[in-house]
Amino acid sequence: MSKTLTLRDLPREEMFAPGHRMCQGCGAALLMRHITKALPKNTVIVQATGCVEVTTTLYPETSWMHPWLHIAFENAAAGASGVEAAVRALRRKGSLPPEKDIKVVAIGGDGGTFDIGIQALSGMLERGHDVLYIVYDNEAYMNTGIQRSGATPFGAWTTTTPVGKAWHGEWRNKKDIIAIALAHRVPYVATVNPAYIPDLYMKVNKAMQTLGPKLIHAYSPCVPGWRYEPSLTVTIAKLAVQTGIWINYEIEKGVLNVTTPVPKRKPVTEYLKLQGRFRHLTSEETKKIQELVDERVAYINKLAGKEVIGPVES
Repeated sequence: MSKTLTLRDLPREEMFAPGHRMCQGCGAALLMRHITKALPKNTVIVQATGCVEVTTTLYPETSWMHPWLHIAFENAAAGASGVEAAVRALRRKGSLPPEKDIKVVAIGGDGGTFDIGIQALSGMLERGHDVLYIVYDNEAYMNTGIQRSGATPFGAWTTTTPVGKAWHGEWRNKKDIIAIALAHRVPYVATVNPAYIPDLYMKVNKAMQTLGPKLIHAYSPCVPGWRYEPSLTVTIAKLAVQTGIWINYEIEKGVLNVTTPVPKRKPVTEYLKLQGRFRHLTSEETKKIQELVDERVAYINKLAGKEVIGPVES
C-alpha cells in the first residue's frame, strides 16, 4: 500500500450509516466511520457496551452494516474470541468454505478495556486469537456520567475526580494499554487519531492482514466530557499530536515506527487551554504535565532509535 495515501484514495462506500445519536463533534463517530471503511465486508464486529454502542443501535435501527454483536461491558474480547473460534470450528468441519475469509474485530471504550474488560482482553491476547481489538479512548466513562477511568490523564476533571479543597482533578497517570498488550508478545499494535485518517486507514488495513491478536489504541475527543465546542474536535486532535500528548506510532513484530513525526512540539498549554476539564490547573500542575509528556517523548524516541519527536519550540 502506498505511504502517500490521502483522503481522496479512501473508499467512497460508507459502512457506518448516518442517523445515529452520537454527539455533534464526537471523535468516536469519525473513528467508526473510517474504521469500518478499512474493514473487509466479511468482518464480524463484537461491540462492548459504551457510548458508541448505545448511540448507534437504538432498536429497531442500527448504523452497522457489518455483521455486528453487542456484548456486555467486560467481555468484548471474550465474545470476539468465541466468534473467532467458531469460525475455525466451522471451517474444520467443512461447514464453511476455506476460501471464505471471515475476520473478527472487537471494539470497546477505555472503561470497557483499560478497567472492566482487561481480564478478557488479556485472555484473548494470551490465547492468540486472530482478532483485532480496537479501543476508542475518550479518557473517562462518558456513557454513564463522566467518571474517571484508567485512561483519564493527570489533572483532568471528572465527576469522580472533582476539583475542590481535597482534590484537584485526576492525580494518577494514564495506563499504558499498548505496553500491556505488548507484554503478551502480540505481532502488531498501533495508535491512531481521527485528525490523521489516512494513517488510521493504513493501520487498520495492516492489522487485518496480520495473523494473530492485534490491538489499536484510538484517541477519541469527547465534547461533553472534555468540555469544548464541537467545532474544535479535529483541532484538539491535531494539537494532541503536535504537543506530543498523543504519538501516532505502530510496533510491528517488535519494531517501532512513528508514523507522524513532529520535528518541533508545541507546549502542552496549547492543548490544555481549549478544554474545560483542565481549566482549573495551576502553573505547577501544567508544568508537571509538560514534564510527563517530555518523559514519554524521550521514551518513544529511545525505542525508535532516533529523535522523531522533537523538543518544545521556543
